[in-house]
Amino acid sequence: MSEQTVSLYAKRPGKDYGYCNARARGMRSRLFTRAFLDDLMEAQDVKRVIQMLQDTEYSVDIDAEIIHGKTFRSIDEALKRNMVRTFQKVIGFSNDQAGLLLTTLLGRWDLFNLKTIIRGKHMELSPDEIAVSLMPLASFKEVDLNVLTREPDVRAVIDTLATWGVEYAAPLRDAVVEYIKTQDLSFLELSLDRYYAVSAANRLRGRGQNYQVARRVLGAQTDSTNLLTVFRLLKADMHDIDPSRFFLSGGLDIDEAQFSALAAMSDVDEVLDRLKSTPYGKPLEEVVLTYIEEGSISVFERALEEFVTRRAFAAGRGDPLGVGILIGYLWAKQNEVTNLRIIVKGISVGMPVERMRKELIVV
Repeated sequence: MSEQTVSLYAKRPGKDYGYCNARARGMRSRLFTRAFLDDLMEAQDVKRVIQMLQDTEYSVDIDAEIIHGKTFRSIDEALKRNMVRTFQKVIGFSNDQAGLLLTTLLGRWDLFNLKTIIRGKHMELSPDEIAVSLMPLASFKEVDLNVLTREPDVRAVIDTLATWGVEYAAPLRDAVVEYIKTQDLSFLELSLDRYYAVSAANRLRGRGQNYQVARRVLGAQTDSTNLLTVFRLLKADMHDIDPSRFFLSGGLDIDEAQFSALAAMSDVDEVLDRLKSTPYGKPLEEVVLTYIEEGSISVFERALEEFVTRRAFAAGRGDPLGVGILIGYLWAKQNEVTNLRIIVKGISVGMPVERMRKELIVV
């Protein structure tokens, strides 16, 4: 396994938050304005998008990728690579405490990558088909993820993780027998979610405002995962299954009793009514009509992701010499790249500008 993957929690340079946050503020000042995104949406084709982005900090990554062709795929890859480089840069200049807090929160990308690889192997996709969706933003380097995509099956992926000494191997090995028996991916995915929820919460038990800020973001992530599970159980009409099997501990506003109560309800309206007294009531209520029209859980998934993003942005509005500035910037950068990818894809398929505007995540 590559050296970078040895630990999520390696020591960082001993710089204070004043230095780290000054650099993060400088980087945040270069994020795109809404006016620029509006101009980008008016681009007539992908070539015009490339021209506009080549005058920005994305130029290095754009130039490196368009040698393979001036296509949507090339730009999309360039945007992902820029995001990876930016995250690595921020982690690199963060101090010891910030490095621990940030890498703990970014562990959710490890789960995303491992689930993507496991699903790909389950569906017998090719390594290239799997790799296009991966984002090496946490403990895995791109080379590590590529090795995993080339393993022959799910069991081989887990065995390789165990050989490397990766912490996620243990929960996966505990669940792989049930997966092999049932071919049900939920056993593996739930094992990862549970492990991360507990291990991340343990790493954020420290005292002080910075740990509190990080715990609020982690708690929002955990609540969002639990609520999305509720909607999925409701959609699949799985009332005969014990919902406690799916509950993740560590949330801020959704405890196990409330989770079970929500999962036992008969329809979305009941769930939303019960959530009115929580911070999630309003953002979910705002998209319920879209859910009724489209019938897709992804509507709620997006609303919850926006909520977590807003919570991360808010983390930077408190202590000017705390970790919140760094957390806020990383989520702002992720939000920018997400919007750029939406725009580039929209232009490549001829999506109307008004439709693209509705797809953007503006927080």
